[in-house]
Parts: sequence; C-alpha cells; structure tokens
Amino acid sequence: MRTDKAIYHDAILPEHQGNPLIEALRPKLPWEAVMEDFSNYPDYAEDIADHPDPLVRDEYLNRIEEIRQPLTDYQACFRAIERAIKKGYSAKNPLTPTTAQYLHYLVDERPEIEPRTGFFQPKGEGLTLIGESGVGKTSMLEQVLSYFPNVIEHGSYKEHPLALRRQVVWIKVDCPSNSSVRDLCEEILAALDLSLDREKTKPAGTIGALVRQLEQCIKSSFLGMLVIDEMQNLQFKRTGGENNLLRFLHRLVNKLGVPLFFVANPPFDLTLLKELKAARRAESGYHHTMSVLAKESDSWKAFIAQLWNYQWTNVYTELTDELNNSLHLLSVGNIDMASRTYREAQRLVIGSEDERITVSTLEAGNAIACGLSRQTNEVKDLISAIVLPTGKQRRSTKVDPQKVLTVDKTGDITKPQHPEFSSKLIELLGAVDLLDRIKDPDIFQQATGLEDPISFLRQKKLMLDDPLNDLS
Repeated sequence: MRTDKAIYHDAILPEHQGNPLIEALRPKLPWEAVMEDFSNYPDYAEDIADHPDPLVRDEYLNRIEEIRQPLTDYQACFRAIERAIKKGYSAKNPLTPTTAQYLHYLVDERPEIEPRTGFFQPKGEGLTLIGESGVGKTSMLEQVLSYFPNVIEHGSYKEHPLALRRQVVWIKVDCPSNSSVRDLCEEILAALDLSLDREKTKPAGTIGALVRQLEQCIKSSFLGMLVIDEMQNLQFKRTGGENNLLRFLHRLVNKLGVPLFFVANPPFDLTLLKELKAARRAESGYHHTMSVLAKESDSWKAFIAQLWNYQWTNVYTELTDELNNSLHLLSVGNIDMASRTYREAQRLVIGSEDERITVSTLEAGNAIACGLSRQTNEVKDLISAIVLPTGKQRRSTKVDPQKVLTVDKTGDITKPQHPEFSSKLIELLGAVDLLDRIKDPDIFQQATGLEDPISFLRQKKLMLDDPLNDLS
C-alpha cells in the first residue's frame, strides 16, 4: 500500500479548482511520461551470461517475471480511470456545504433546507475490463492503479486546516464466489481498514445495518474508486443473491457516486447483457475486452523486443522471424504464456553443450511451462483459429545429418538438441501412461541371455540402424 503526502496542483477544469480531493492527485501528464512510471525493466546483468556456473545464470531467469512493458491498451484504461476518479470527486469537495450534507445524512435522506451549493448529486461511473486469464489484464490494472497512491494524507489546504485527514483513492477486492452481499461488504471494510491503518471494524449484525455501516465508511474515507476483480464468480442462480449483489454495487454508483471498475473473465460480458438491465452503467466510463496479441500488432512487437533481451545463455541467440513466429504460435499471443515459455526454454539449455535457443527448445519450454494451459478449451480454440502467414516454410522432420547437434553429455532428454526427436521427447515428457506404453519391461534382460542380442533387438525393432529414416 502506498501513502503520499498531499501536494496540491492547480486543476485544469474551472469546476475542479479549489477541490483538494482533485488537486491532491498527480497532475495530468503526457502519455510518454506516464509510460515511464508503468515500465519496469530489471537489470539485464549482461556480464552474468558469461558466468561459468549454470546455476547462477539459471537464478537470473526469475527476472523475466518482473518485466513490465506498457502496451497499446494501457493508455485508454489509464485515462478512463483518471477521468472517473476526478468525476466522482467533483461532487465531493470537502469545503462545500453540499459535501457536509453528503457526509452527515443517510444515503436516501436529505435536509429540509437545501445547502447553499445544492443537494448532493452523485457522479459515479462504471468501468469494465474483460479478458481471458493470462492476456495481461491484471498486469495492466496493477500498473495503471499503481500510478495513483492508495491513500493521500492531508494537512492544510492553502493555509486553511482541513477536517479531512486521509483520502482513499482506490481499493481492490475480489468478488465473493457465493455472490454474498455480506461477504463483499466485509471485504471492502477490511480493505478500507487496511488503507486507513486502523483496527479492524467489527461488521454490523444485519445486512441492512452492515450496508449502512459500509456506506458511512466509504463516505468518510472519500473513496475514489472501487475495483472488483474476479467478477466472473457472479453466476446467476435461482437464489437471487447475484441480483442482490448487483443492486448493492449499483447503489454505490447511483447514491454514493463511487466509480466501480469490474474486472472479469468471459462470460461476464454476457452476464451483463442477459441479467443487468442497467448494463450501460457498467460501461458508462470505460469498456474493453482484452485479447491475446496479434503477431503483427505494435504491442506484440514491443513486448517480444523487450522480452528477448533477457537472455542468460552463454551464447546470445538473435531474435529471428522463425523464432518470433514459433513463440507467438506456442503462446497463442498470450504474454504470460510467452514469458514462461521463453524462461523455461532457457532453463532447459543452460548448462548444456549447446545453449543456443532454437524452435525445438521453445517447443520443449512451452510443453513444460504451459502444458496445462494448452489443454484448456480457450487456448485450443485460439490455436485452431490461427492462420499461418502466407509462404511460411514449415519445418521438416528430416534433418541434414551434417547439421545435427550432439546431445548434451548429461543425457538429460529435456534438452532436445536433436530437432528431429523433439516432438517425440515432448510427448514423452507430458505422458502420464509411461508404464502402459512399455509392452515388455524385461526385454533387455532377455537379450543379455542370448548369443546374438543385437539380432534379437533388431527383430524386436528396438535396435534401429537408420533411426532418422525409421522415425520420420
């Protein structure tokens, strides 16, 4: 959690000027400057690539997980969050009588006399981000939200003391799997307690009292945005709990003016269309479906160019079109799968006779890092939908013997320096029925008792005189 001391900057819009909640936010900057904050490029430590100990180089592969490369989707998401927070705060200037009414009256109540600056009019918006697991939505959201402090501490504003002490800019919670209003309220209360560095609030006993308790905490903390992840947990059933939860969430927008950011895997978008009459509320501020990256997209090019720098093999392998195509096909454009594939491919060859990265090592790395992911229906559908570029040369299983590399002396079959055997090796690595595949486990013991064991093994097709031809 990050807490900043308030530094006030003149707001751009006249209607925002004089509002300490908005002027304490970071000033609006050009996108190029914002991207610098989003980026995280760990030290490559190029000298480590020459380290004689493979275990040291293997350890540095962990830095691949720390890479943060801004992509083209980030700008719209960031600007939408920036706008929504400011819009929500625009109706809550703590120096106005309107906000005094907002703080001291229940959500559905109004004073008999209208405040000099008018009754409170909420200005909350709904934002929605949808995407399959691993496409980078959590990474994007973490980077965008980290630009804003969780909490801003106020003292005095323009030499005038403020009753406001702490402003909670944003919190993030997960949608409860049982769609319980109580569970979500308690999650939000706990997140507010943590942000405000106070003892845990004891939740009220009844749902009605708990909702009122939470609403008052949200008001007094001047919550700027509530982010709810895992919204795909909202599965509509006959119990009606899901509808109750949605009504509660939209009450926060409609009555308290708190922007809500829904983050979910599919089919949450279909859930909104079918079950939520006010679906427009979920997209009033921003709606985006994040997908895997196309190979020719600017995002993939920026990502792969950055990722490929993090190479700790003892010989640097240049990124070629063939390697780029292979990594994209293996990861189906999913940046998480691509990172893990690249990391494990290096792990396989570091310490071997030949540490060059090849298509075969990428395939082996993918089999280890993404074996389960590739079996999901979502990834299978993406793989089947991929069209190979026109004119792409497909690799032959037959390889010129002059170009065949020597197998690592350690005998580790997970290092397939023989491309012609890689598909068979990868299949064996992922097999769960190895014992069933061995028809006669005593075959070699039988051979040792014969006068001509070589002929016996040839007869059983276990001794191959021309393996490249026989296995092709």
